[in-house]
Amino acid sequence: MAKAVKLLSVVGARPQFVKIAPLAHAVERRVKDGSLPIDHVIVHTGQHYDPSMSDIFFAELELPDAQFNLGVGSGRHGSQTGLMLGELERVLLETAPDLVVVYGDTNSTLAGALAAVKLHIPVAHVEAGLRSFNRRMPEEVNRIVADHVCDLLLAPTPTAIENLVIEGLAERSVFTGDIMYDAVLFYRQLALRQSQVRTRLRLEPYEYGVVTVHRAENTDDTSRLRSLLDAFNALADAGLPLIFPVHPRTTQRIRSELADWSPHPRLRLIDPLGYLDMLWLVDHATVLLTDSGGLQKEAFFLGCPCVTLRDETEWIETVQAGGNVLAGADALKILAVVDQSKRRSAGSPADFTRAINASFGNGDAANRTLDALLGFAGRETPAKVDPLRIRTAPADTRSSNKRQLREVPL
Repeated sequence: MAKAVKLLSVVGARPQFVKIAPLAHAVERRVKDGSLPIDHVIVHTGQHYDPSMSDIFFAELELPDAQFNLGVGSGRHGSQTGLMLGELERVLLETAPDLVVVYGDTNSTLAGALAAVKLHIPVAHVEAGLRSFNRRMPEEVNRIVADHVCDLLLAPTPTAIENLVIEGLAERSVFTGDIMYDAVLFYRQLALRQSQVRTRLRLEPYEYGVVTVHRAENTDDTSRLRSLLDAFNALADAGLPLIFPVHPRTTQRIRSELADWSPHPRLRLIDPLGYLDMLWLVDHATVLLTDSGGLQKEAFFLGCPCVTLRDETEWIETVQAGGNVLAGADALKILAVVDQSKRRSAGSPADFTRAINASFGNGDAANRTLDALLGFAGRETPAKVDPLRIRTAPADTRSSNKRQLREVPL
C-alpha cells in the first residue's frame, strides 16, 4: 500500500473553519474511494476560543476534531502570533507533515506559514493573492507575508492570480476557484432544513437587514465605531429592523468606550451565530452591512445586496458586478446606499451566477485545491492555471483598483 501523504492544516478563526470544511470533506471522499491514502491533521490555534465562535462551527460543518488545540486565546498581535509560533513549531516537529496548509489572512495564517518555513517544511496558502492595498489592516500584512514565504499559492479568483503575477509569484500560483463558494452551495441547503433562527427571532424573509462589525479599523477607532452605531440606529429609526450578531471584540469596545450608547428598539443585538444560522439570516435579508470579507462573498453568492463598512475591499469582483457598495463609516453614505440596495433587492434575491462563475469558479474548488496539494507533494498531477481565466493586469493595480471602487455611484 502506498505511503499516506500527510497534510497538516492550521486554522484558528471562524472564516477558516468554513474554508477548511470543503477540503476536509474532499479528503474524506478521496480516502474512501481508495485512490490515495491521506493523513489530514487539523491544528486549531485557539485564536477564536469562545464556543460560539469555534465549537459550534466544528459541529455544524461536521469537521473532524482538531488533533491539536493550542489554546492560544486572544492578545495583542505580536504576543498572540509569537505564542502560536512556539506551539506550532512543537506540533510540526512532532507530526512531521509532508505539507502544511494555511488559510486566509489571520494571525493563525501568518504563524502557520512562518513556523513551517523556518522548519523547511513546504507550505501552501489557500486564498492567496488577495490585496486591499491598505497595510494598516493586520490582515493585509498577514496575507502578503504568507504569500511571499509559502511554496504553493492557491488563488480563488483571476484577480488574485493577477496580483501574484505582478509580485513575481506566478510560478508558485494555481487558480482553484473560491473554496467558500463550495461551502455556500452545500451548506445553504442544510441551513434551509436545519436552521431555527427564523423561529427564534420571529423573522419574515426580506423584511430585515443584517449587521456585523468586527475589524480593528472599525472597533478600535471610537469615533468610527460610534458613527457606525449611530448609522444603524438611524436605519432602524427609518423603519428597517436590523439583526446585529455582536462579535466579542465589538461588545467589549461598546461597553468600555461607548457606555452611553444604546440601540434603537428595531436594532436587535444578539450573541454570535453559528454558520448555518448566519447563512440563513443573510440568505433571507434585504441587505447586509458588514466589514467581514467572508460575508461580503457569501452575500454575493446568495444574492443579498451588501454594503461594506470599509473604504476598500479585497473582493472587487463583488463591486464590479453590482452586488456590493463601499460605504466606509460615513453615516450619511451608509443611509443612502442602504436605501438604494433595498430598492434594488425588491423583496427577492439577485442572481449573480454568471459573475460568480466568471470570477469564483463553479463550486469545485475543494477538489481542485486537493489536486494541487497532492500534486505539489508528488502524488498526483497538479491543477494548472487556466490562462483563459487570467485577465491582463493594469500597469498600476493599486491605483486602478482604488479608483475603480471609489467611482461606484450611490
